[in-house]
Amino acid sequence: MRFKFKNKKIEALYTEEKNAHKYPNVIDDFFDAMSVIDAAKDERDLYALKGFHYEKLQGKRGKRGERSLRLNKQWRLIVSIEADDEGIYFQIIDIEDYH
Repeated sequence: MRFKFKNKKIEALYTEEKNAHKYPNVIDDFFDAMSVIDAAKDERDLYALKGFHYEKLQGKRGKRGERSLRLNKQWRLIVSIEADDEGIYFQIIDIEDYH
């Protein structure tokens, strides 16, 4: 599935591995998640992979349509589903520390 980055620092992390040191022990998991998102046909593929615990967030963030994928016990990849002229895509919002 297509994806775009909302956050320039996460885009730089993905394209150049810039500032990877700010995300200890999560870089490999981040790239694994990005490859799964890239290969997914739609969000049902992410629900099927139980290890990611793909879920809609609660409260205000859930109302904005934000979802999370578990990268490891501590870190989450925050995404939303958006649409443009080319169709539906994942917007990669941020990597957050949930510990």
